[in-house]
Amino acid sequence: MIELIVIDVDGTLTDGKIFYSSGGEEIKAFNIKDGLMIKSWNTLGKKSAIITGRISNMVERRAKELNITYIEQGIRHKNEKLKEICERENISLSNVAVIGDDMNDYSMMKMVKRTFAPFDANPFIYDFVSDPLTKKGGEGAVGEMIDILLKEENLYDKFLELWVK
Repeated sequence: MIELIVIDVDGTLTDGKIFYSSGGEEIKAFNIKDGLMIKSWNTLGKKSAIITGRISNMVERRAKELNITYIEQGIRHKNEKLKEICERENISLSNVAVIGDDMNDYSMMKMVKRTFAPFDANPFIYDFVSDPLTKKGGEGAVGEMIDILLKEENLYDKFLELWVK
């Protein structure tokens, strides 16, 4: 049973593009459908974490909106941060699913059995993962992963109840 999902940001939760305003502010676009699925996952009592190599105020803001349990930015060794979170939560790596798109995600992806990658991920990562996805990063890939997990864990009816009350 998956208790924790770990999400990379650039190229997974976003399409990987970074825009800068004329004032130098970084701008990223997040898919609202991914957000709905992440928030639902958390509302169902599951845990979520963002582990990303970059630091962005926009990621912090979005993660707080979605009630993401852990927001870890500026992380070079993602595998070490994943171990730390699992120890803190007393969650076995066998109960973790990771979604990432590039080589900097590989260290944490090889630690767990359930790995997902957007359709446009680095070919090495896409070939390596247990569950290659049909949607691209920033275009619903994270939502697709959560949809798969909810169905596998027989939580889909509870998910639907969140929106039919």
